[in-house]
Amino acid sequence: MIVNGHGGNLYALMEMVRELREQGIFTSIFQWWRAANKLLPDLFKPEERRHASAEEVSVNLALHKQFVDMDKAVDEEPRKHVAQAEGITLPLDTVDYTSSGVFGKSTTASAEKGEEVFEAVVNELVEHVNVLKKAKIEDLVQKSKV
Repeated sequence: MIVNGHGGNLYALMEMVRELREQGIFTSIFQWWRAANKLLPDLFKPEERRHASAEEVSVNLALHKQFVDMDKAVDEEPRKHVAQAEGITLPLDTVDYTSSGVFGKSTTASAEKGEEVFEAVVNELVEHVNVLKKAKIEDLVQKSKV
């Protein structure tokens, strides 16, 4: 089980877990923010659920308050890149979209909401681990390719 905390890691992690499965090691990737969106759909508005926005800042306030300076929280709508189009993937970085790193609204973050998110996603993670523990190995190992 890999708990991913950064969306930019997903493609590399997917490649790695596929290679591990070829070697007989089943690994899943847990992305907490996707679980939070499903589990707590009304806790944050869409503009509060993006990169460095209120949801992420709230979790950090709950877990590492000493590292969060809410006086520096900003709300910033990301820019659309000139080459961006439907169906096109560009090799862009956060700085190509925002000056602050925030994709939306971070000023509404709170430790209380972060605690709610953390509890919900940890419970979801535990549930997934229990599913894996009960799974038959033949359902997890790589199948012969046709």
